[in-house]
Amino acid sequence: MGIIVGLPRTGGSEKDLQLNFGVVVTEQVEMRAPFLPGEWFTQSGVQLTWPHAATDWAYMLPEVEACFVQIAREIAKRELLLIVTPQPDEVREQLVANQVNVSNVRFLICPTDDTWARDHGAITLMDTCGPSLVDFAFNGWGNKFAAERDNRITRCAVDAGMLKGTYIDRLDFVLEGGSIESDGMGTVLTTSHCLLAPHRNQPMNRIDIEEYLRRSFHLQRVLWLDHGYLAGDDTDSHIDTLARFCSPSVIAYVQCTDPSDEHYEALLAMEEQLKTFRTLAGEPYRLLPLPMADKIEEDGERLPATYANFLILNDAVLYPTYRQPANDRKAKEVLQEAFPTYEIIGIDCCALIKQHGSLHCVTMQYPSGVIA
Repeated sequence: MGIIVGLPRTGGSEKDLQLNFGVVVTEQVEMRAPFLPGEWFTQSGVQLTWPHAATDWAYMLPEVEACFVQIAREIAKRELLLIVTPQPDEVREQLVANQVNVSNVRFLICPTDDTWARDHGAITLMDTCGPSLVDFAFNGWGNKFAAERDNRITRCAVDAGMLKGTYIDRLDFVLEGGSIESDGMGTVLTTSHCLLAPHRNQPMNRIDIEEYLRRSFHLQRVLWLDHGYLAGDDTDSHIDTLARFCSPSVIAYVQCTDPSDEHYEALLAMEEQLKTFRTLAGEPYRLLPLPMADKIEEDGERLPATYANFLILNDAVLYPTYRQPANDRKAKEVLQEAFPTYEIIGIDCCALIKQHGSLHCVTMQYPSGVIA
């Protein structure tokens, strides 16, 4: 038995593959269940894990809080927002003072190490009987940073009734949400540099890990990108910094056109490999190149600014901007092409990249029925 989902007819809207929860769709197909939805599937809401003075943001807390408030405002306009924080009263005051729709905000009181909800949040599977919340181990991207508190957040959220669904314990396997992209149809896109990186799942090799992913997510296949990186990235090349599914047939990716840029060769090789990939129907993907952000440095270190780190909401796409008008504008144009029926909203993420992440990294979306 499968789940009925909507797939657009040829030439239809790019806002494809919506879960059929009363949504008018163009064509009905039956998916095998359970399955790993694409980010564009109907959402109940998004998780943010809020910065505070005991995190690495302490030296620039007001600056990063202002960024989080911007993100919270746009999410709470449209859907539920789950904020994880040990200081809910202080965060609520910030939201009220900045005209955030707090009626759409839920608070989970929980100790935290940092703010990267994409990597410590639950990964949701959809089934005929409802959602399942898969809790993988988060170890600070290969033991680079403290993560013990963050690794307990999903269990805390489920126990508190803030996340609804069947809890699945996969804490014996290290996997971050930013390391995989789902097309919602049984394909996952990932990078070999990340999933095969040290201090994650040795002695498992590529074959072992691919089989584990297939079993865990009920996949038909895994597409491995073997090229591409960003200087300053702590994640060992998370896929959500490089290439993203916008639909089952469209991939937006970072393109570097400057031969003098240190990323040029690696991103060109990534682009060439993307051209060899095929959809499940055997067709080439429609590839949409996002601009490479101009170099941003702090204390002589290049920061991993990327326009691929966007977040898909129910009717909008939030994307990071970096105070680079031409690049920011070009990224918006590309994303509008990818999502023609969505509102494309820029969020200044210059604060976030100072800790080597961006907008998608600090968020985790949950499908319908998950956030209480």
